[in-house]
Amino acid sequence: MPVPDQLAESKVPYSEVAYQQLRGRILDNEMAAGFQATEQEVAAILGMSRTPTREAMLRLESEGLIELRPRHGMRVRAVSADDMREIYEILTGLEAIAAATVAARGLVDGQLGALERAVSDMDQALDDDDLDSWMEADGRFHGLLVEYSGNRRLQTVVDTFLMQAHRVRKMTAKLRPKPTGSNIAHAAVVDAIKRRDSEAAWRVHMEHRGESGQLLIGILEDLGLPNF
Repeated sequence: MPVPDQLAESKVPYSEVAYQQLRGRILDNEMAAGFQATEQEVAAILGMSRTPTREAMLRLESEGLIELRPRHGMRVRAVSADDMREIYEILTGLEAIAAATVAARGLVDGQLGALERAVSDMDQALDDDDLDSWMEADGRFHGLLVEYSGNRRLQTVVDTFLMQAHRVRKMTAKLRPKPTGSNIAHAAVVDAIKRRDSEAAWRVHMEHRGESGQLLIGILEDLGLPNF
């Protein structure tokens, strides 16, 4: 991530740098649910002025990660089991549509290989017991799948809800069974896409996302974990 004194050379807008840095801190739970700070305090944390900081905060509020309160700055929003249930209902349906669309349309050179590499990286991460790398490869797979659907509006909606779910998935990663079944499901989706079988791609992804969501929600409910 560029630091402020590098912006003149990189030509990255200050507001974009502030957004990326602030979002990263929230998604990595450095700023956990309930974290609260004034606009001036956030600007100081980022080492930037208040104008780009304010623009970044407004953008994050529109994405549902924080709430802005007059005279009190920002507060990182919590994600409850009920929130996760709604989020996964949306993700399950929309990503299954993306999988079916990709299978029906087919993939151009390089796209299939990118999906296969993501699955391979997921397998390697589990072999290494590296859950952080597994989550990165898993997120890459889902991102590519939606991107390759060619539906920009669908991609925007899915990206928003993936961000909202990311903190909970990261916090509960070690509370869940080793996600071997997830890797198998991803490989099955890729196989369906290769065969141009849109129905199979839709069905496999629906089952996979549905089961993953139920597992995660069950952990939050059964263990009585607080909102994230």
